[in-house]
Amino acid sequence: MKPFASPDLYDIDSLLTSEERQIRDVVRQFVSKEVMPIIDDCFMNDRFPKHLIPQLAELGTFGSTIQGYGCAGLNPTAYGLIMQELERGDSGLRSFVSVQGALAMGAIANWGTEAQKQKYLPKMAKGELIGCFGLTEPDFGSNPAGMVTRARKDGDSYVINGAKTWITNGGISDLAIVWAKVPEENDRINGFIVEKGTKGFSTRDIHKKFSLRASVTSELHFEDCRVSNSQRLDVVGLKGPISCLVNARFGISWGALGAAMACYDEALNYAKTRIQFDKPIASYQLVQAKLVKMVSEITKGQLLALQLGRLKDQNKATVQQVSLAKMNNVALALDCARVTRDVLGASGVTHEYQCGRHMMNLESVTTYEGTDDIHRLILGEHITGIPAYR
Repeated sequence: MKPFASPDLYDIDSLLTSEERQIRDVVRQFVSKEVMPIIDDCFMNDRFPKHLIPQLAELGTFGSTIQGYGCAGLNPTAYGLIMQELERGDSGLRSFVSVQGALAMGAIANWGTEAQKQKYLPKMAKGELIGCFGLTEPDFGSNPAGMVTRARKDGDSYVINGAKTWITNGGISDLAIVWAKVPEENDRINGFIVEKGTKGFSTRDIHKKFSLRASVTSELHFEDCRVSNSQRLDVVGLKGPISCLVNARFGISWGALGAAMACYDEALNYAKTRIQFDKPIASYQLVQAKLVKMVSEITKGQLLALQLGRLKDQNKATVQQVSLAKMNNVALALDCARVTRDVLGASGVTHEYQCGRHMMNLESVTTYEGTDDIHRLILGEHITGIPAYR
């Protein structure tokens, strides 16, 4: 297989710092060497590559923007580049790292007590503890405020009852960040750290997926699950989970570019070597138009992600800007995967090539952590002042 070559028509490399380029290149090399040879087998066999966890930890990918506690303390743009390279390998791998860092570790870093940070973050940074994020429920995804999971106060403890679903990492996690309403506080939403093995807490993995098959997706069940007050996060309301989701969506906006670039690179190489009517199909106008469309959209997505990263570096990025980037870049990535499948013809439906795997994965990425329609509504409210979802 020809080594991956990233498209860079606008010399975006020159806009990155030397440290950012170095971080990207190290992760890119890791993905090419360790991920690409095995990822299709993992996808085909519905298996997450657990053996990569220590290497991912050594690369500093877990909670990479967190300062201290054994974390890398990188800037948001460097984190975005990590997500880009991981998703070039597979969306499931990026999802694993994203949930571990932006959601589980992010919740503890932002809303945890110092004791909680000291207890969990260093081990999570080393990959010794894996976390998941329990927000979505069977009947409440886009409207998390409607959740029915409850955490009833009982002395110095809370008793949790309810269920969460579509939880990445759930079945392999050592702890779950769980969001529940507290009846004694007028059903205000609270966050809790629930450790694996806690009585009343169980998981069930979701199988028969055509997407994210190299990722563990699970249900979380709570039946009179008692956790102490010391496991409660110091945040009330939706601002806790939403702030974590915004950071994860930022990473997705970069990650999707990795999948798009992988597909474009595959389409370009195939088109230059596939001979029809005595010449490469890359010499035909219709095929060139498809390649140009892909690289044009990728270039615009790269510039969008980079500017968002710079805004986030300065703590100026808004929820609406993140929504725009997530919505735009996942959509362009899914389109690139579909066009690549078209360029490859029948070969595009086989596992000899990666575009079909990316295409199926991106069908999930376009839905989770805010569907396209939800992000449109977020932006629609921002520009009109009218909340159309109410």
